[in-house]
Amino acid sequence: MATIVLTALGTAIGGPLGAAIGGLIGNSLDQAVLFRPKGVEGRRLADLQVQTSTYGAQIPKIFGTMRVAGTVIWATDLKEKRSRSGGGKGRPSVTSYSYSSSFAVALSARKVKAVRRIWADGNLLRGAAGDFKTELGAFRLHGGGEEQAADPLIASAQGLARATAHRGIAYAVFEDLQLADFGNRIPSLTFEVEADEGAAGIGAVARELCGDVLAGGLPGAVDGYAAGGRDVADALAPLIEAHDLAFVDNGGGLGLAGSVVEGTPAEIGRERLCQRVNGRILDPSERSGAAAEGVPAALSLRHYDAERDYQAGVQRVSRPGPGRTEQGIDLPAVLSGDAARTLAARRLAHAWAGRSSMSLRCGWDALRHEAGDVVRVEGAPGRWRIEEREWEGMAVRLALRRVPGAEAVLPAGASSGTVVRQEDAPHGPTKLMLVDLPPIRDGSAVAPVIVAAASGGAGWRGAALFSMSASGEAAPVGRTAPAAVMGRVDGVLLPGSATMIDEPNALHVTLGSADMELADADEAALSAGRNLALAGRELIQFSRVAQTGPDSFRLEGLRRGLCGTEWAMGAHEPGEAFLLLEEERLAEPFVAQSGVEPGALLRLAAIGVGDAEPAEAALVVSGEALIPPSPVHVRAVADGSGGWTIGWTRRSRGGWRWLSGSDAPLTEQSERYEVRVLRGGALLRRVEIVEAAWSYDAAMIAADGGGAVAIEIRQIGSFAAGRPAVLPLFL
Repeated sequence: MATIVLTALGTAIGGPLGAAIGGLIGNSLDQAVLFRPKGVEGRRLADLQVQTSTYGAQIPKIFGTMRVAGTVIWATDLKEKRSRSGGGKGRPSVTSYSYSSSFAVALSARKVKAVRRIWADGNLLRGAAGDFKTELGAFRLHGGGEEQAADPLIASAQGLARATAHRGIAYAVFEDLQLADFGNRIPSLTFEVEADEGAAGIGAVARELCGDVLAGGLPGAVDGYAAGGRDVADALAPLIEAHDLAFVDNGGGLGLAGSVVEGTPAEIGRERLCQRVNGRILDPSERSGAAAEGVPAALSLRHYDAERDYQAGVQRVSRPGPGRTEQGIDLPAVLSGDAARTLAARRLAHAWAGRSSMSLRCGWDALRHEAGDVVRVEGAPGRWRIEEREWEGMAVRLALRRVPGAEAVLPAGASSGTVVRQEDAPHGPTKLMLVDLPPIRDGSAVAPVIVAAASGGAGWRGAALFSMSASGEAAPVGRTAPAAVMGRVDGVLLPGSATMIDEPNALHVTLGSADMELADADEAALSAGRNLALAGRELIQFSRVAQTGPDSFRLEGLRRGLCGTEWAMGAHEPGEAFLLLEEERLAEPFVAQSGVEPGALLRLAAIGVGDAEPAEAALVVSGEALIPPSPVHVRAVADGSGGWTIGWTRRSRGGWRWLSGSDAPLTEQSERYEVRVLRGGALLRRVEIVEAAWSYDAAMIAADGGGAVAIEIRQIGSFAAGRPAVLPLFL
């Protein structure tokens, strides 16, 4: 194409004679002047998707809106933060580590207006609203102006005298990005860079890359384009190849022209052809054609698609007829699926039509036709583009190649394909719940089981947890688990049966956000622990769910008072907390801390990415996991001598499944019970025994005064006394 470029340039400088000179020296001049080699291989389509940190790697010029990976140009070592907790009263201490890093990524060798979304390892790191999904200290974008100052973080790390401002380079700086979500390494980042408002005109892109050597406009635009390569020719080559453009003299200087022209092109008639030159008879027209097998049978155009979040897309077109080869074009530009398919079809049509070439020898009036013009030739069907124009033996020789017509249009509807998108929702404020769990786990607990549950909006991705002392000092105790399903109970749940399925009552709940869900569970799932929830202080399972609003549900088929919480069935209040108990969604921030004993006051704070203020929760520890459940099947049998034999069945906080048919495991250091006799709340008698039976003989009854009394039986555990089973008795 050098001859086309410099032929037009010669005409613009020196008229017809200059055109002839331009045609002779074109190849050497365009390499030495217009397209001077830079010696650096440019980036292609795949390169824009992989973040690099290679010294000397080229940074492309971004036009319009593109998704680019960029190049890491500065980074600190990983910053390690160590926190230690626990270690009291014989418990081991726990040391946890977290890592962060600060770094800068170059995005464009041209000024940019904004950076919108950012992806890290393919997951959304920053949303369209500018909200980050992972914690970091700060984020700054340097637009690439020639007056920009050095970044303050880089200046403080390198020293002001050694810190470069990277003028003319748009780059982003991440300060203390937390790396826990990325395997404690700097993730592979891609950025949605907005370099211009709206689409970039092809002519404007070409003029800027050529340093305003090109003049005039050119129809067509791309939503985004990444220009790079060894020289200007490499930077423009993808656009020129895909759009089948040519360099021409447009009257105002060197310009670009396409092969599709509006209206009727000029015609070269037979009368303008030369039959003889210098008295010598010659054939004024010579035509040739290449084999059909030389044209690809199919062509694939790889591009960026905004509908796929600016990821790579491919559109493939094929032609009928002979041939087996396929050709691919990498176009680092943003196109819709329809536009890319149309472009690929037009490029394939150009290759098919371009098999036909023709050479004409014309008179001097043919000099009015410029290289790059599209014309018609009398006697030759179709449209032809002038590839070369030169002076030859007192005649003007035109080298032409056939181009397709503009009438063939593909039907619309090319699909961009499906793409799995991560929901771009704001993080939202953190909601925090601190719960003292009853003994729901297998085995016997030796300390209170205190768990923290947290959630937020649809985009919530966790928060840092801090234990708050009485003086207000905060100590880090890890992070929250994934978002828990939590909310509030609507109305008051009435008491029900703890031994049968409670069908008369239903539990109405409103969850914290509309993205939380509850689902049905069959008997097998219930036996495996599915749909276990804490409503107030009562542990409940539900088998059926009916959604009554965007975030509200009616729970039916209730199993009430599980794991010894039947005492809480009568203690429900309106608006009490609801929490679905899923092990992987609960954190235990105090598991290794000393001082977590019944009666202790615990305060917890959570701070997430989207929190302006920390969320706080407080709890007075009751040690539910340490409290033995109340005995069951309490009975009184007359002994025939005026007294009663009181009996009961022991339960265990260490086993809730009756698998073997034998007694539940004891789990306590010894079997002991406290029996109390009360009248009107006043204590009449208290005894401790070591078996599940007690004789209340006639002498005791006489001493206690007879009448109506209440017998309370508690199991004395290793850490706490259990809640009582009560037997009313009239003596």
